[in-house]
Amino acid sequence: MIRIELAPETLDDIDRFIDHLARHKIVDAAARVQEILEAIQILSRSPLIGRPVRDGKRELVVGKDSRGYVALYRCF
Repeated sequence: MIRIELAPETLDDIDRFIDHLARHKIVDAAARVQEILEAIQILSRSPLIGRPVRDGKRELVVGKDSRGYVALYRCF
């Protein structure tokens, strides 16, 4: 199984995301964060699941429509 390391700035991204959800009074903010973290865990089993973008990076699309997010990552 592949190990996943989150970049230090990821915590800042999550904080900004939670603040955004709070400002817009989204009631299931914790569930949305959990959904993103669970999707990232899928990368430990299927690291090439995301579509290739640039500079050796890939992006994993999590959710859809207004609940859609993109996680940018790189396989080493």
